[in-house]
Amino acid sequence: MNWIILVIAGLFEVAFASCLGKVKETSGTSMYLWFAGFLVSLTVSMLLLIKATQTLPIGTAYAVWTGIGAVGTVLMGIFFFKDPVSFWRIFFIVTLIGSVVGLKAVSSH
Repeated sequence: MNWIILVIAGLFEVAFASCLGKVKETSGTSMYLWFAGFLVSLTVSMLLLIKATQTLPIGTAYAVWTGIGAVGTVLMGIFFFKDPVSFWRIFFIVTLIGSVVGLKAVSSH
């Protein structure tokens, strides 16, 4: 169950990073709403990470959480913020995914 909580925490990390991207692109009320979304997503992500680390090894949990956040944020950047796509970016995203899966595979919990 805590692996599921950790994945959800990672998805909220993607959400808070994406909200920051929208804050940069907007102004006025929209900017403040995206900033509020950032704060809510950040809080939920951290609380879920704390919950997951109560039974999962902190090093593995943190690496998986940041890996989900990093991969998700890069993909959000590509699909929604028009970030550049190159062979090497995709190669290193795939490498990062493999590393996260590997950490999960060797974890004792």
